Amino acid sequence: MTITRAAVHHRPKSNMAYAADAETVHVRLRTERDDVEACRLLHGDKFDWPESKTLTAMEKVHADADHDYWQVAVQPENRRLCYAFQLQDEDEALWRTEWGFEENATAELPTMGETRPMHYYEYPFLNAADVIDPPEWVSDAVFYQIFPERFANGNPENDPDETADWGDAPTLDNHFGGDLQGVIDHLDHLVDLGVTAIYLTPIFAGETNHKYDTTDYERIDPQFGDEETLSRLVDAAHDRDMRVVLDAVFNHCGRQFAPFQDVVENGADSEYADWFHVHEFPVEFEPRPTFDAFGFEGHMPKLNTENPEVRDYLLDVATHWIEATGADGWRLDVADEVSHAFWREFRSEVKAVNEEAYVLGEVWHDSAPWLQGDQFDATMNYPFTYAVDGFLTEAAMDGTEFADRVGRFRFRYPEQVNQVLFNMLGSHDTARLLHRCDGDKTQLRLAVLLLLTAPGTPCIYYGDEVGMTGGEDPDCRRTMVWDEAEQDRELFAFFREVVALRNDRRALRRGRISFEREQCEGDVVVYQMSTGEPDESVAVAVNRGHQSFTVELPAELPPDAEVVFETGASELRRRDDRTFELPARAGVVWE
Repeated sequence: MTITRAAVHHRPKSNMAYAADAETVHVRLRTERDDVEACRLLHGDKFDWPESKTLTAMEKVHADADHDYWQVAVQPENRRLCYAFQLQDEDEALWRTEWGFEENATAELPTMGETRPMHYYEYPFLNAADVIDPPEWVSDAVFYQIFPERFANGNPENDPDETADWGDAPTLDNHFGGDLQGVIDHLDHLVDLGVTAIYLTPIFAGETNHKYDTTDYERIDPQFGDEETLSRLVDAAHDRDMRVVLDAVFNHCGRQFAPFQDVVENGADSEYADWFHVHEFPVEFEPRPTFDAFGFEGHMPKLNTENPEVRDYLLDVATHWIEATGADGWRLDVADEVSHAFWREFRSEVKAVNEEAYVLGEVWHDSAPWLQGDQFDATMNYPFTYAVDGFLTEAAMDGTEFADRVGRFRFRYPEQVNQVLFNMLGSHDTARLLHRCDGDKTQLRLAVLLLLTAPGTPCIYYGDEVGMTGGEDPDCRRTMVWDEAEQDRELFAFFREVVALRNDRRALRRGRISFEREQCEGDVVVYQMSTGEPDESVAVAVNRGHQSFTVELPAELPPDAEVVFETGASELRRRDDRTFELPARAGVVWE
């Protein structure tokens, strides 16, 4: 049997070879599933060859149905690295270099009286500025997403006209009077839950209840308060060791944005004509707008971020609100439709004001082009949402496929990015989790356990913790339930317990996930989160099915590992030192 060459993949200076820190390069390789017995990395300094060459074994860190994924950490003494892969099975050994497959990659060419390795991959120099370095606090955070208009009405004096009664059914255009003072008034609810960071959907002036149609980037919407109110909110959150991330809409603006109105009135003669992508004057809105807009929505014209004036205006907005209020970062709407050049400049400007600011992009798909360390710290991890839905709420995939998919997703990005990906089970753009679970709170609990024990930064959508439900937009944007008699307080206690489980264990905040693939089958998923340090390993098992299932502790955990969390109708039963009977529709965590 020979090694399947077509399955072998590596790309230098990418998610497969990146700076893990100022001294370490992570190198990865993909091979066909169960095709290679051993993989080693031959590496060294091309200017100190052959004295510096070293052969280091690579670790198989994940396997899915099609591929094995290998990784090794290398610390080049002089920060220069050249390397080749040695692949071996029972019948064959070969080398993979930048030029392809070779029988012998150790040959050297004389160059100016020296010897140099041939055809090797290179990480030319480990520059500290190239290290992907997201803010330290994000890995430890548990976020809570708030849709301000629907969270709490703290100041009825700023309510819009014809405010609906709190608790009425939401529509696309009705208002309920939620505001920033309401958030301030209920911060202790979040403290009780264990939340350490808040993500606010847009709070700047806009015509709609959702404010994703910004009409004035320099003013808090008066329905929510003003700059002073926002500053008080940020200060009150900080007093509780809680961060606040704001939402910016820089892909498009609202129809009533003053520069766009000037274009509507003055056409090609407007001084702002090049602030937008207008194809034809005068501006028309029907049947389709004669200008680029978000999703052909005429009330959301797309901004031309190639225009230096637009760029400067938006960057001033971004830095002003961080400086003026002490906010801790930005979530960036429709981020994948804005140029990479703009986001590189955005990151530079914002980080210059606050190097610990979290820059989070809304991208619903593979985000690798934005996560090279020069644009976003992370993106909203909807692929994780889809995987949990596929395994639990839809039962469209079994435990093996869930493990394969989540593990494969992990290989898309550097490890430090994986630790801060924004994981959620629902948002203002999706039907609520309980709705997708058809009201089944046992299923919801299993989903929340997966969320809070997976790598990445978890986010809870407001109200999920007290049993709120709702279908697609606008139903997912119902008003928060504050009457405790109408809340599911048992569910709240469950959320609080799982959040505490994560907050108290470094392995769940900083660990690397590894699936027990031979145990991930049918209705069951088993995995381990580990930092590699002693006593920093946690094992998780989830059984979605209606029959009990025998699970075994991962080998890295001792036989006396304790059950530290359990959810289900019946208790876990120990069969021997390492084997347990996992009840139906239950989840368990050991350490």
